[in-house]
Amino acid sequence: MTVFCKSFWRSLFAGGAVTLALLGAMPATAVEEGEPAPDFTLPGVRASDAAVQLSELQGKVVYVDFWASWCLPCLRSLPQINGLYEQYRDQGFEVVAITIDDPVEDATEFLEDLEVPLAYSVVLDATADVMDQYRVVGMPTSFLIDRDGVIRKVHKGFREGDTELLEQALIPLLAE
Repeated sequence: MTVFCKSFWRSLFAGGAVTLALLGAMPATAVEEGEPAPDFTLPGVRASDAAVQLSELQGKVVYVDFWASWCLPCLRSLPQINGLYEQYRDQGFEVVAITIDDPVEDATEFLEDLEVPLAYSVVLDATADVMDQYRVVGMPTSFLIDRDGVIRKVHKGFREGDTELLEQALIPLLAE
């Protein structure tokens, strides 16, 4: 075997070992159901969006949704969640959509291209610190938080029928 080949395989093995070590150090799942939702304060994305501090929403049922403009399932989920928000907001339902887009203009263009404007808050996690706090590893990932600030449902991805599943989880929380 040539010196190059030995060096290549050594580097590949060492890189793989480092990658595995880093993956082992990462949390395997998002914040779990039954845990208190980590508090955050994030600035609004659109001119109509005020900054949001999660703890100020205590007493309401909150759906926190992590998304990005490059996320195709997000393109489907955001408008459908908007429909639920419109239907249940008078009963104490709030939605906070958190984007990690950099530059933020990617998010604003994405939002402008939606057929129906989102009626709920869209905020920016520019440093991805909140995403890390919630241990989000894929988009979209969402958290349904009860009136006491406890995570009651964690959902990853978005598929046909997920809006109905969210509604089934939401209705009992609104009744509490």
